[in-house]
Amino acid sequence: MGPLKRIAREIRYLDGLARTLWRVRKIDPDSDVLICDDFEEAVDKFADHTALIFEGERYTYRQLDALANRFAAWANARRLKHGDTVALLLPNRAEYIPAWMGLAKIGVASALINNNLTGAALAHCLSISNASHVITDSEGLAAVETIRAGLARPLSYWVIDAEFGAAPDRQPLDLKTPKPAPERPARSLRAGQKARDVALYIYTSGTTGMPKAAKITHMRAQLYMRSFAGATKANAEDNIYCVLPLYHATGGLCGVGSALLNGGTVVLRRKFSATHFWDDIIDNGCTMFVYIGELCRYLVNQDPSPKDREHKLRLAFGNGLRPEVWDEFQARFNVPRIMEFYGSTEGNVSMFNFDGQPGAIGRVPPYLQRNFSVRLVKFDVETEMPVRDENGVCVLCDVGEPGEAVGLIKDDARHNYTGYADKAASERKILRDVLEKGDAWFRTGDLMRQDKDGYFYFVDRIGDTFRWKGENVSTTEVAEVISRYPGVDEANVYGVKIGKLDGRAGMAAITPGEGFQIEGLRDYLAHELPSYARPLFVRITPAIETTGTFKYRKVDLVRDGFDPAKIEHAVYFDEPEADAYKQITPELYAQINDGAFKL
Repeated sequence: MGPLKRIAREIRYLDGLARTLWRVRKIDPDSDVLICDDFEEAVDKFADHTALIFEGERYTYRQLDALANRFAAWANARRLKHGDTVALLLPNRAEYIPAWMGLAKIGVASALINNNLTGAALAHCLSISNASHVITDSEGLAAVETIRAGLARPLSYWVIDAEFGAAPDRQPLDLKTPKPAPERPARSLRAGQKARDVALYIYTSGTTGMPKAAKITHMRAQLYMRSFAGATKANAEDNIYCVLPLYHATGGLCGVGSALLNGGTVVLRRKFSATHFWDDIIDNGCTMFVYIGELCRYLVNQDPSPKDREHKLRLAFGNGLRPEVWDEFQARFNVPRIMEFYGSTEGNVSMFNFDGQPGAIGRVPPYLQRNFSVRLVKFDVETEMPVRDENGVCVLCDVGEPGEAVGLIKDDARHNYTGYADKAASERKILRDVLEKGDAWFRTGDLMRQDKDGYFYFVDRIGDTFRWKGENVSTTEVAEVISRYPGVDEANVYGVKIGKLDGRAGMAAITPGEGFQIEGLRDYLAHELPSYARPLFVRITPAIETTGTFKYRKVDLVRDGFDPAKIEHAVYFDEPEADAYKQITPELYAQINDGAFKL
């Protein structure tokens, strides 16, 4: 990179960093300014601007605030107060943000429940929410009907747009009468609350088990919303497209905050549709959209259309955009800027890739390293713990060396760690004696590497990286290679146990598309990957299960292993003697486990 390009890069980075830090500078855990105060300030400033467009309906800031006040009045009539929690079991809809914002106005926390959950997972999330009331719709109520017996205690259900009569445990939630909108609730109803108090419970995706409820304080919600309001450089003329679920932070706080704290408009859709995406973007004059990486890959996999470049987008921002998709997405759809960021719902490590380096999840330049409390520590894949030196402290990674990202825990807005509702789960995420005895750092559970210019690159999730033939294998890197093979729509890589062998062998679940041929896959992988990293097993599946934010679920795949009795579709074994993937039969399965092959 030449000196002029290097200077331009640093200017872009420092400009983005300065805007972001300026917006969050006044956040204080002991402040009595809460997230609902931020919202009311925006309402007073942009009262008649369009705040939200949903399914053809437009809502001004004043109208959204009126909806929020109705929810506050409802909760106040139920005598709910600070310390109480209400569960929201709703899809994306116009009432979603006003619901939790209105509850916050009287000091009540909201538990944001994934409305796609059913069965035991739904029962678990409702039970640990500590809520006595659930605001839902007819679909959510139908899902609840199947798991009531598994709930720890009875709940009262309040149904938006209900078409049934009241019952002891379920009632319609009327948001239209009385006709005059209620006044804003008095600030005295949230008197004594501080920014360090809980505003929301947002649940982890549950990729490896049951979801956990992360505590989102007012301070943390402010950090999300204000930082993205600054980082995106959004203004009152921007229309920001959001198809991500509002029960997660990326859509519900980062995307929403970028618009609503700047006088802009959230263009909200109930759920993502690859076929309607560009129509929505164009018809609504969207200038930005918030993404999860897999969303961009779905769009790239669509057939080319004249509408691919008819938009007015100037920025896409989000996380998880894979390097192999980044360049193709940006070139095909002519999106001027992509701003990738890194962060977790419960953690204190966050970073931005302000200057658009393809594939990087964030950056901390060497000259600012001391100003950021994120470090990469060497990691032992077998013990799944950081490596320590003779003094008992962790060993920092060299440039380019993968390690676990950790963030220093301090009692301020940027470094605070509030953890989960489950105290034991919270403690498991804390790493002590990292750089010196007595310090405490948040464990992200993510392996990353950092280059000489300070860019961070995601390597893998801890637990996803596995060890085979004495080597560490990154499931993410292997999946990226497989995804480039002709006809592969999706690839999910994980490790499985074989009999009494040490380590775990690689296995790939592949969703085939047009032109996929298993016969050529082995030769391709032999050319692209070292022998220890090539999947020993391949499972064909019509679709790969994902969470609401498009993250792959691996727990069931790992449980099935390579047993053909547990797998409905074909599963293959890279037989050493044949140098080809061979379909596994019950007999072959037994031979593999009995050690008939030298692996």
